[in-house]
Amino acid sequence: MTRPSTRRDFLRGLSAAEALGEALEQDLPESRPGAKSAYAVHISRRAMACEFEIVLNAGQYGGGTETALDALDLVESLEAQLSYFRPESELARVNRQAGEQPVAVDRRLFELLECAQEVYRQTQGAFDPTATPLWKVWGFARRQGRLPDAEELAEARRNTGGSMVALDAERQTVRFSQSGVELSLGSIGKGYALDRAAELLDRAGIDDYLLQGGQSSVLARGARLMAAESAEAGGWTVGLGNPLRPGKRLGEVRLRNRALGTSGSAAQFFRHQGRRYSHLLDPRTGWPAEGLLSATVLAPRAATADALATALFVMGCEQALEFCGERPGLAAILVCPAATGPGIEIATAGLADDEFRLTADP
Repeated sequence: MTRPSTRRDFLRGLSAAEALGEALEQDLPESRPGAKSAYAVHISRRAMACEFEIVLNAGQYGGGTETALDALDLVESLEAQLSYFRPESELARVNRQAGEQPVAVDRRLFELLECAQEVYRQTQGAFDPTATPLWKVWGFARRQGRLPDAEELAEARRNTGGSMVALDAERQTVRFSQSGVELSLGSIGKGYALDRAAELLDRAGIDDYLLQGGQSSVLARGARLMAAESAEAGGWTVGLGNPLRPGKRLGEVRLRNRALGTSGSAAQFFRHQGRRYSHLLDPRTGWPAEGLLSATVLAPRAATADALATALFVMGCEQALEFCGERPGLAAILVCPAATGPGIEIATAGLADDEFRLTADP
């Protein structure tokens, strides 16, 4: 069984050749009858509260394993910069100071905040990086869900709203319009880390790879090669989980040079007086979003896919489909409760015929 390669292994002398020798052969959908998948190298490390993994075609690139380890080093440095929970992070410094004065930030962090603000505008607040006060008052910051009273919720809503964040592009500063506002990049940070890791791999001349940040954020370039040939359809195949059956696969998505983000309510929720409350909050109302079980978005960049997956979950099925229909570069897979009886229904937008297939009966 494959053991994930780590920086420590590499420095102790686990060479790229040894890593290749330990690689796991994975059977992906065949390009023709009788074709088998070639070996793949999996390099992983824990960061941002999940497992980040880079998958390469075995033997395709000299030094590919070491480059992948460098990319994971970059992810770790980004976590140190973007973490809401680390008091020494650059984001924490912004949250402490921006309510009182403009705060200068790193150029790439400023670009990420611009991206988050643009998604906030496009989705009319369904995605909101300032929703942290709501997240706190509902108890999800400590993973101890609770029902807030009306006064608590009203106070949290007064400190929520992307329009209260002013970005000065010339000076690259961030300023909050009032104290009490906080930024959290948890719904866009993993995707951003994948985008940055992809830049590093691209500069190294690695054209075929799959990047994953946990089960919810994926970015693919090039193709998963098959034994003695390239997969004619191209791309990489990733599983789509069943939100009602954790650990079970609902379908498969073929990614071709783009990213995938998924948001769902299965992981964090609590029950109060028989009602289920999800950790995915609608920043426009202050209450947990309802209507969808999961929302998956395919987009050119992983940061965009992550943020929009959250937004579409909040929007609900009808509005989400309309949003994607107006943007040709996007695709979506929405898993909804069945209209009648138990089970689920699936709605899609913007997908090519061979980009998604069910592998289980919904």
